[in-house]
Amino acid sequence: MLRPPGDNPRTPRHLISAADLTRDDAVLILDTAEEMARVADRPIKKLPTLRGRTVVNLFFEDSTRTRISFEAAAKRLSADVINFSAKGSSVSKGESLKDTALTLEAMGADAVVIRHGASGAPYRLATSGWIDSAVVNAGDGTHEHPTQALLDAFTMRRRLVGPDTGIGRDLDGRRITIVGDILHSRVARSNVHLLHTLGAHVTLVAPPTLVPVGVERWPCDVSYRLDDVLPKSDAVMMLRVQRERMNAAYFPTEREYSRRYGLDGERMARMPEHAIVMHPGPMVRGMEITAEVADSDRCTAVEQVANGVSTRMAVLYLLLGGSETALPSAAARTEENK
Repeated sequence: MLRPPGDNPRTPRHLISAADLTRDDAVLILDTAEEMARVADRPIKKLPTLRGRTVVNLFFEDSTRTRISFEAAAKRLSADVINFSAKGSSVSKGESLKDTALTLEAMGADAVVIRHGASGAPYRLATSGWIDSAVVNAGDGTHEHPTQALLDAFTMRRRLVGPDTGIGRDLDGRRITIVGDILHSRVARSNVHLLHTLGAHVTLVAPPTLVPVGVERWPCDVSYRLDDVLPKSDAVMMLRVQRERMNAAYFPTEREYSRRYGLDGERMARMPEHAIVMHPGPMVRGMEITAEVADSDRCTAVEQVANGVSTRMAVLYLLLGGSETALPSAAARTEENK
């Protein structure tokens, strides 16, 4: 999280990159998300925390899943929500990011959740001085998607450590495997940074053509053989092949890709009994994951959607609420588990 000059260093201001988060930042968000998840179990799933605040979802790219997740998170915190889509707006008529930002500032936005096709757009918005709002990166180009990494880490901690016993803890020593289109995946980049910060050991598995240049500088290992890493993985995250971002043939055929890098029941059986299967969605069944695996109890894809709301509630709360923890009980449990 980035902070403006002179601001309280304990109060986060923007969430642009998972790489900006310290271990304490990340654990605080996960612990706060655990408290927010308990709100979902109540008859009235709302907190008055952000009443009177305005959150703008500024989406230059289509993403129903992420936008609805942020919208639900803001509304459960009693914030007012404005959804701004680039299609059919002044942006489609040629308006610049700066002018759009100035418009939002004039409307009194307290937080702007931005998704953009250009890598670096959220950082530009946060550091330009155009707005005073908190900025949350909801995905920029092939760069990062930090809240997705946070909800993935939250899901892993809940499944591998436990909802209550996990409070105050990280993912130290856990072995996470991320499989698929690493080259075009902002989810993979954010997860590598965040999971490394939380003490996990990450291995990327992909065809050589879908591994980014410079990956040797990332805090992870790289393998080209999925079968070699499955037996020692605590969590296996399958990624969708992003054809919409491809401008060349990166593998011979879908059948060949699925044969070498797809996860089916036979491969899942080679994983440790406690290991989980993850997918950020949307899933392409039959290519990177079979229906048998996607519908199994070990697959957390639906849990990740629910956990995404809790995690984004935590991010918005900590950015706009100005408090270290969501509820007093979070601090108490953190101390108990140290």
